[in-house]
Amino acid sequence: MNILQRFKIDSFLWILICVVITASVFPCEGQTKTVFEYLTSFAIGLLFFMHGAKLSFQAIVVGIKNWRLHLLIFATTFVIFPILGLMMQLLVPNFLSQDIYLGFIYLCVLPATVQSAIAFTSIAKGNVAAAVCSASASTLLGVFITPLLVGLLMHTQASTSMNIIDAISSIMLKLMLPFIVGHLSRRFIGKWINKYKSVISKIDRLSILLVVYVAFSDAVVNGIWLQVGFLSLLNILFFSIILLTIVLFITTYSARFLGFSKEDEITIVFCGSKKSLASGIPMASVLFPISIIGIMILPLMIFHQIQLMICAFLAARYAQQKM
Repeated sequence: MNILQRFKIDSFLWILICVVITASVFPCEGQTKTVFEYLTSFAIGLLFFMHGAKLSFQAIVVGIKNWRLHLLIFATTFVIFPILGLMMQLLVPNFLSQDIYLGFIYLCVLPATVQSAIAFTSIAKGNVAAAVCSASASTLLGVFITPLLVGLLMHTQASTSMNIIDAISSIMLKLMLPFIVGHLSRRFIGKWINKYKSVISKIDRLSILLVVYVAFSDAVVNGIWLQVGFLSLLNILFFSIILLTIVLFITTYSARFLGFSKEDEITIVFCGSKKSLASGIPMASVLFPISIIGIMILPLMIFHQIQLMICAFLAARYAQQKM
């Protein structure tokens, strides 16, 4: 077992860090930046096309019957998380800058992950069919709900302004349209998608790396590392842990209080506590000016790793309890 496996560290995190360092030392500018922006737009469209093609309608039908479970998960994802994000205003300016606080707000309005939520639910021996349904629906709903919440919660903030209609239109064109086309193409390419899942995963990650490189290149040019020092990074790490701990506590004890089975509790915990890096970074490139994307996605990148490490530990504990 290597050190990354031992400490539950996602190797993709190190690749992201390397990309951020590369962007800090060799930011893309001028003509090169334009080329990378076109590549990024293409990669994001391809990513959502593949997500649509992977979505199994049968799996959704199997899991959708458990409406109480999905209602609790969606309430956690799109109501409780944003409320907790707004409460972080109390940390400004003593612990968090206004820009980093807005990054936390953005993190809190994102949909849940798909891959890791399902994977952890499976490891912990939870209700996998319901997890597939909930995580897929969360991604789909997030295309509409996230820009609405961004407009609602950030519209009054000084650093960010956006036209909600324009944002939704842009997301519909750049993200939702490829997603729908991909899903409609599933009957023709579904077998190929299932056969080459590892290739699809690489496309997912490549598109994220491209967005991060372009975003941080522009952020570096605009002086992000003059705004975010080592202490700020530690604060993001600390408050990410606190945020995730609160949500895990709420999901666990809400599931028990409402009388859900242990399998459903596991699904609620792992689907309700996740925030999607795969959706969050491409959506940020559509929702925000490129000059502020870097600082907007910084809390998300750190929270993503924290959720993987803590949930890997929790999944192992759940699995041991059921043996």
